[in-house]
Amino acid sequence: MKKILVVTIMLLSVILLTSAFAPANQETLTIAARGGSHVDAMEAVKGEFETANNVKIEILGLESADLKQKIGLDSVNKTGQLDLIMIDDPWMPEFAESGIMANLTEMGYVEDEDFAAPSRAIGKDPYGEGDVYALPYSGNVMLFFYNKDLFDSKSLSVPTDWKSVLDIAKQMKSDGKIGYVIRGQQGNPIVTDYLPILWSFGGNVFDADWNVTINSPEAKAALELYMELLANGVNYEKNDIVAAVSEGKAAMSLGWPSWYISGADAKAAYAPIPGKVDADSELHGSGMIGNWMMAVTANSHNKELALEFLKFVTSAENQKIEATFGGVPTRASVLTDPELTAKYPYFPTLLEATNNSVVRPRTPLWSNVETALGTELSSAISGVKTVDQALTDAAAAITAIMAE
Repeated sequence: MKKILVVTIMLLSVILLTSAFAPANQETLTIAARGGSHVDAMEAVKGEFETANNVKIEILGLESADLKQKIGLDSVNKTGQLDLIMIDDPWMPEFAESGIMANLTEMGYVEDEDFAAPSRAIGKDPYGEGDVYALPYSGNVMLFFYNKDLFDSKSLSVPTDWKSVLDIAKQMKSDGKIGYVIRGQQGNPIVTDYLPILWSFGGNVFDADWNVTINSPEAKAALELYMELLANGVNYEKNDIVAAVSEGKAAMSLGWPSWYISGADAKAAYAPIPGKVDADSELHGSGMIGNWMMAVTANSHNKELALEFLKFVTSAENQKIEATFGGVPTRASVLTDPELTAKYPYFPTLLEATNNSVVRPRTPLWSNVETALGTELSSAISGVKTVDQALTDAAAAITAIMAE
């Protein structure tokens, strides 16, 4: 009994001491974020806001699928656990329709034109012209990813058309290197890898009236070229792509800037994605925008404080700090900052690519469309179906999805 009493007294002492040193009436804001460098960047700057506002910022880093699921589950609660959420660009129409995000315009937020215009457009509902629901946190835009040393060793220029990409891939393969790396895993990876080539050929998944056009001659030609690139290279996942290109085992691929933060001394570099089939073809937009947005949840327990943190973490001052921790800026002033561009020479390229980027179709059904298209593209590159059959089946599946 005496031992129990002593232990009880000790526990009470710990609780009292903890309470004495805990900030009075401290708030907590919880953020559901895409794991990895995004979390590292936020962790690097949050302390100042915590101190100034007597708040604890808790950041949950999750894989993409888990993040989307957690956001969806929490959104049905009257008062949610989550106060801020990171949102992949193509989720925006779906989340806007579901009422998951707070209307920042109605909360008094004034649009900041320092954010690149295509990045601002993603955060509005209706797209590009409505109220603001999310701010661009991470400025991912898909770029051409290549090994500088391999190109320099052959006195090669960065290609501006896909015929030249294929020619270089063949040359590299004949020299014992991997000519080109596709990211051909079923679903989001292969769709995001194929679409920039499709756009360069002048094709798209839908036309302006939402008719399905994925079985067009342009789409078939783009898929045939994609398969030729694979024949002169390999099919890798993200981490293996970064390793192969950065280490000089492979010459080229497409990639997102957040995968590989290339400094001035890096052996790999970024360039705009070629927007033409060959040197004489029409130039099309081909750089896929894929910003990670951040929004205040509609069921946050403290929307006003959450909005203040959102403005804080996306400010120019903090984006400069975050860039050194793997953050990808979304502000023009940061992407052109002389001190940062000396360290990260590709930042102006990223801004150029953003301003000339292409957005994926703005439909709340995009996740279903992407799954259907990814399945058929995988069937084609694996030889299960011909190009014609795969894209015919993709068109039928997507038509059915949109009809529902």
